[in-house]
Amino acid sequence: MSSPAPLRAPGFEDRVFLGLVAAVSIAFAWILWPLAGALLWGTVIAIVFAPLQRRLAHGLGQRATVAALITLLIVIVIVILPLTFVGVLLAEEASDVYARLRSGEMSPGTYLRQVLDALPGWLVGLLDRFGLTDVGAIQQRVTSALLQGSQAIAARAVSIGQSTFDFIVSFFVMLYVLFFLLRDGDLLSERLAAAVPLRPEQRRALTEKFTVVIRATVKGSIVVAVVQGALGGLIFWVQGIHAPLLWAVVMAVLSLLPAVGAALVWLPVAIYFLATGSVWSGVLLIAYGVFVIGLVDNVLRPVLVGKDTRMPDYVVLVATLGGIAVIGINGFVIGPVIAALFIAAWDIFTASRRA
Repeated sequence: MSSPAPLRAPGFEDRVFLGLVAAVSIAFAWILWPLAGALLWGTVIAIVFAPLQRRLAHGLGQRATVAALITLLIVIVIVILPLTFVGVLLAEEASDVYARLRSGEMSPGTYLRQVLDALPGWLVGLLDRFGLTDVGAIQQRVTSALLQGSQAIAARAVSIGQSTFDFIVSFFVMLYVLFFLLRDGDLLSERLAAAVPLRPEQRRALTEKFTVVIRATVKGSIVVAVVQGALGGLIFWVQGIHAPLLWAVVMAVLSLLPAVGAALVWLPVAIYFLATGSVWSGVLLIAYGVFVIGLVDNVLRPVLVGKDTRMPDYVVLVATLGGIAVIGINGFVIGPVIAALFIAAWDIFTASRRA
């Protein structure tokens, strides 16, 4: 007499299958991790340019492949080629600044001493109480920071050149993924949404929040930062300040952070001009910084993304800094996205508890 088959708990096969799905998903993410940057930026660019691709597809009689190719060419012309050109020039300027600092031709201590000599005695005494008149110590810290920054930029450019194969592979993977995301993005998003075990309204809310934050981060943060950096670099170039492109990039990076901004660069330069007798240059730089660079955020950001898509500035700041600290440069996109999804998930949870 044969023994009875062992009893299995209800849903045993389902749990095994879910474990299998989780295991293969983790393994798939593991093998894709070396290309995470390329995949991230391919996805980000696809989300930003998806509306353009849809308009082109509609105008071309729903020929999605042709529309995706045209959109890809537009991305290359207006995004990738300018960034490549700026990157080459930036590496040259960073290398030049690094060489000048190393040789002593550029001395932050000299500039600081000129400012201190021009300040009134009461203000110098006040600064002395906080230890801000020790030119030697301040010069050492400032020079060290500038050396590290310029060396990092130059080294990054050199490392890209040395690992040309890896860079080219990542670059073409990004373009390849971008093309298919542009062409098949709507279908892929529908399939991904259908696979998520959430209610339809929850999936819809999270998907909309994810898309909105990606576009807001790129259009409302990156574009605004690029414009502010470009305007700052322009006035530096007009006033004959050394390495205007390098300072433009620094201002653009600082503009990505709420409550920080490009004023951390142009305001000290303006103060230096005023303190050393270049009153007209200082006044011009302050007026330009306040009424041109400073107003870009208030004027351009609402036009690009609308006020209703913005998270609180303190959340964006903390999420951006945290994302950069944990992930690196890609964190300034991933950080705000995670923060937005966190807020959206808790909003949905709170609403469901009230229902």
